[in-house]
Amino acid sequence: MYQKIMVPLDGSELAECVLPHVENLVRAGGVETIVFARVAETFFAQPAVVAELGEATVQKHDAEIKAAAEKYLNQLAGRLNYGKTKVETKVLTGNAAEKLADYATKNNVDLIVISTHGRSGISRWVWGSVADRLLRSACVPVLMVRAPGCVPGI
Repeated sequence: MYQKIMVPLDGSELAECVLPHVENLVRAGGVETIVFARVAETFFAQPAVVAELGEATVQKHDAEIKAAAEKYLNQLAGRLNYGKTKVETKVLTGNAAEKLADYATKNNVDLIVISTHGRSGISRWVWGSVADRLLRSACVPVLMVRAPGCVPGI
């Protein structure tokens, strides 16, 4: 049913709580490709930061951020074994929810599997939720996995 699954990760243990769910989907069969994606938060798109720090400094910072994201994804992919299922990695830059939804649409992703903090109320309003924004903007099904330690409530 799901041939291509995208798994957005931010490098945290919380985000990686989705991995057992992804493994179960692969074991159920039919998954041809898993795409581990990470959105690197770069400064280059912020003119005020470029003006203050200088273009060379911002480019160096952004290159380091992208390299760290690629290293993380490659290490993660290297330690996982999904048998015949192909594993890809993708580093994106920009607004996380927007870029992930756009990638999913343009690359024929069948399912997005993402973790969520399960925040509500003021903390959700202050911090926002990439998972929630992705759920509302993606044109493909989104499986949201609550992180361990989630407390029920609205």
